[in-house]
Amino acid sequence: MTALQIEEQKAFTENLFIGELFDRFLVREASFVTYNSFLIDGRVRQGYYSEEELELQKIEEFSAWKVLKPFCYSLIRGKRLPESFRIVFLLPPEETARFVAAHGAGLAAEQVQGLYLNVQYENHGLTCITGVSLNVFSMDRTLEREWDQAVREFLKKNGVAAAEA
Repeated sequence: MTALQIEEQKAFTENLFIGELFDRFLVREASFVTYNSFLIDGRVRQGYYSEEELELQKIEEFSAWKVLKPFCYSLIRGKRLPESFRIVFLLPPEETARFVAAHGAGLAAEQVQGLYLNVQYENHGLTCITGVSLNVFSMDRTLEREWDQAVREFLKKNGVAAAEA
């Protein structure tokens, strides 16, 4: 787990809420505190979509950020900054499987519950925190270190200035 302090908050939040930088991620959960508290469970409700819609639109177990982004943006848009927000991003299963195959140090994709990126804004600070969740016990931290490094590189490649918090 690594915490990265975002140095250019305005540019980052524009990428987050207006740009496409995080569109490939799924949303495990999100919360926003403005004039009310809003909590979003990213899990797609069973039975809401038909099997055909799920297959045709490639809808995962969790909603894509690309789908939730306009609604979330509407919660924070305005003259006042939100008190806080938190978004728990999850790398999609097929990308997780590829990442684990390349960097998992002997782990199988089904042993990895998720590769996470938590974006938190509070007390006028913006932080990205990485996380790895396994379905098995392992003392080996190779996958965690590789995910931390991949997130650092992702941010740097996309022009996001971040420093270790």
